[in-house]
Amino acid sequence: MNARTDSRPTDRELLARAQSGNADAFGTLFERHGPTVLQFCFRRTADAAVAEDLTSIVFLEAWRKRAKLELFQESARPWLLGVALNLVRSQRRTQRRHADALSRVPAAESPEPESERAIARMDAERQMRVLLETVSKLNRREREVLELCVWAELSTEEAAQTLGVSVGAVRSRLSRARRRLAVLAPAVQSSATTA
Repeated sequence: MNARTDSRPTDRELLARAQSGNADAFGTLFERHGPTVLQFCFRRTADAAVAEDLTSIVFLEAWRKRAKLELFQESARPWLLGVALNLVRSQRRTQRRHADALSRVPAAESPEPESERAIARMDAERQMRVLLETVSKLNRREREVLELCVWAELSTEEAAQTLGVSVGAVRSRLSRARRRLAVLAPAVQSSATTA
């Protein structure tokens, strides 16, 4: 008798179907993990539009590589977040290269928001920029572990797999990140570790 009580197909099963050409199976993977990838990208960029673009690119990359992709566990989430992490790094490098040019362009006046949703979105982006400013004071390794384990809710094992390091390294980096945040900005620490 099958020990699995959930009748939903696993990510591994969905991937196998997608590899056979079943686009609906890939759509189910997107529905299952798209919101997590979007949140992860937003928390890294503090820009909802950029996060949406990066999420699209993550899943385009997953679709493009589906024939060669082999999951080492049932969930595709660690692999998808690894792709997102690399894309965010690349996007930040691009931002740094263009920062000087953009700083010379005069800022356009913001139009008045037309809806509560637009106001909420702008407020969320502002709050995330403040949070990211504090979190950016952590070193890259601590920041990535914090983002994967706390914000993306990966287990230490999944984060270790995503980053290609040991579980002990993940635990150590996460502990250091939390201690440093407590010193850097006690008021922001709870947001950083629960946002």
